[in-house]
Amino acid sequence: MFKRIITYIVNYCKDCYDELAHKTTWPSRGELTHSAMVVLSASLIIALVVFAFDFVSQHVMEFVYPQ
Repeated sequence: MFKRIITYIVNYCKDCYDELAHKTTWPSRGELTHSAMVVLSASLIIALVVFAFDFVSQHVMEFVYPQ
């Protein structure tokens, strides 16, 4: 029983390595850089939109509830 479990784990690890090493297509450095820039730009735009909503809502609340 124990030997079957070990054999199963070893075969699973070999299959995982085979898939990662031989069947997976990895992006080139250029594709990776481009994708990173897209994510960075989208994150910056979303952060600016959230900042703008927060800024506007803060000033609206100060107008509605003056101190």
